[in-house]
Amino acid sequence: MTIILMRHGKPDHPVSGRFSASALADWCEGYDLADICDSPPPRSMAIAQKAHVIASSPLPRARSSLARLGLQPHDVDDLFSEVAMPMLSFERLHLPLTVWLALLRLLWLCGYAGHVESVKHARARASQAADKLVALSNQGTVLLVGHGIMNKIIARELRKRGWQAEKHASSRHWSSAIYHRPFI
Repeated sequence: MTIILMRHGKPDHPVSGRFSASALADWCEGYDLADICDSPPPRSMAIAQKAHVIASSPLPRARSSLARLGLQPHDVDDLFSEVAMPMLSFERLHLPLTVWLALLRLLWLCGYAGHVESVKHARARASQAADKLVALSNQGTVLLVGHGIMNKIIARELRKRGWQAEKHASSRHWSSAIYHRPFI
């Protein structure tokens, strides 16, 4: 039994500039609506072709990544969506995009969620997602095309269930983590 967690391709959305908090919220909304602008590397194509069951987040960057892989999803579920970025209301503060994203994700990990899903809720959702992937793996190798943070939390849940990593994911686009269930 094998579960492959693959991150989507590079979103077709600008990744530089300085932003106020409200401009950052607009940027995040655009990011969630973006398709991808690159093609999968040969290694990702080869890994994806091993899958019998294809699962996906409903977000356009995941769905368009599947299209670039030449695959159709069997299961599209909000369980696999990325964790939203919490927002702050510091309008006078203009920071580079990378600083905002790192700061807000760190605040989220420390417990600040604002109006988005908390760490606790995201972990519970990842647990449900892991259960679903494990159930799908009874049909053969599963490929999930998802997102960086949620894939990492799902991977943690798989490890809790005794699944072993053949390959850990990086945070790069098209990276993949491959998990096997040990024989009992």
